[in-house]
Amino acid sequence: MSVDLICYRCGASLDALTLPLSRRDLCPACSTEVHVCKMCKNFDAQLPTQCREEDAEEVHNKENANFCDWFQPLAGAFDGARAVEQERAKTELDALFGGDGAEGANDDPGLQEAEDLFKT
Repeated sequence: MSVDLICYRCGASLDALTLPLSRRDLCPACSTEVHVCKMCKNFDAQLPTQCREEDAEEVHNKENANFCDWFQPLAGAFDGARAVEQERAKTELDALFGGDGAEGANDDPGLQEAEDLFKT
């Protein structure tokens, strides 16, 4: 049985990986761990533990690799709309806080004076 798996985070194909997915497997495109809750058929964000499997131990970080015996990779785990929303939010945060050396980060004259005090 062939399953066309794609990374839950970036949507890249995981065809190069062998099944069953190992806890150490990474997406070849974005290097994110893929043996994670968000890549599992049992993941359900609407539930309190976010898992449909009642016997599974609770995993707190759903994006970290884990040793869950109930893990079953989900072919449709990638959500393009979520990826677009995350990119939009990142862009807005960068604009707000001047991420990645954005222009205008040192427009505060008080900050510039403080920095000038400590220059050698």
